[in-house]
Amino acid sequence: MIVVLLFIVLMGGLFLYNQYKFKQAEADFTPEGKFVTAEGIKLHYVSKGSGKPVVFLHGGVLTGNDFEKVIEIAAEQGYKAIAFDRPGYGYSERSRKVKVTPAVQARLIHSAIKELGIEKPIIAGHSWSGVLVLSYALLYPDEISGIVTLGAAMYKEGYPAEKGDPISSIVTTPIIGGILMNTLLKSPVGNALAENMLEATFYPETIPSGYREAALALWLRPTQFRANREDVLAFAPAAKKISKQYKNIKKPVVIVVGKNDPFGTIEQAHRLKKDIPNARLMVLPNAAHMIPLNHPQLVIDAINELVEAEAGLSER
Repeated sequence: MIVVLLFIVLMGGLFLYNQYKFKQAEADFTPEGKFVTAEGIKLHYVSKGSGKPVVFLHGGVLTGNDFEKVIEIAAEQGYKAIAFDRPGYGYSERSRKVKVTPAVQARLIHSAIKELGIEKPIIAGHSWSGVLVLSYALLYPDEISGIVTLGAAMYKEGYPAEKGDPISSIVTTPIIGGILMNTLLKSPVGNALAENMLEATFYPETIPSGYREAALALWLRPTQFRANREDVLAFAPAAKKISKQYKNIKKPVVIVVGKNDPFGTIEQAHRLKKDIPNARLMVLPNAAHMIPLNHPQLVIDAINELVEAEAGLSER
């Protein structure tokens, strides 16, 4: 009986401590952009500049702020740059009523873009969002100028969670997942998990100053962590379903991948180039996975490459 009481007290203490840390994290990292509502879901975004619109969609770790430096350069070079927090990340809401697949996220982003009055943007997606931007291109082929993939995953084969993911399965389990996230995310266990994932995500490059702190604060919240793990599980079936259609994409495509990327994205990039022969492939010799953060100018180079390809198509 005493052991049970001690366990209850321990879990209660961990719960209260975690709730305090969740609130502190959001107080330390407040939203810097604006909000737009799409299908009743509030999405947070940052926008700068004017000119040809480019929409940036982040990967599975943090928020649209992954493109902070990219947005600054893009605005300076005459683009209207918009970066969204994907549904459930940062300060964007995520529906609990429907399964949020890549296609659903593409639909929400499309609705938000329409609400903002943006026409025919370039859509650029990093990492997990490779399958998202390709879904977008297939769903709305006449409403984009082209797509750019950055260290992206596009195929089920070779994806790290191709055959499932134990952590994601536990986290998304009703009741059990909620209990674990609300008691362990801000504990040494959660911090150690996040540190290992961050090191692996940036390897062999360094983590930029301030990024670790933001990740530990925002990523380790139940809403965002669950969104991330749901996305991990949703990737493989989505990629399997749409990958056979990639060859139907006719808009300009620029595929960017770091030569030192540890996640198998080089193989995925070459496979996409084979499926879309007219796509342009850029293999960055000194880059790894986190291209937007460590090589923002190279992202803009890819955007410029796509604009050049678009101009070439329009002249034919």
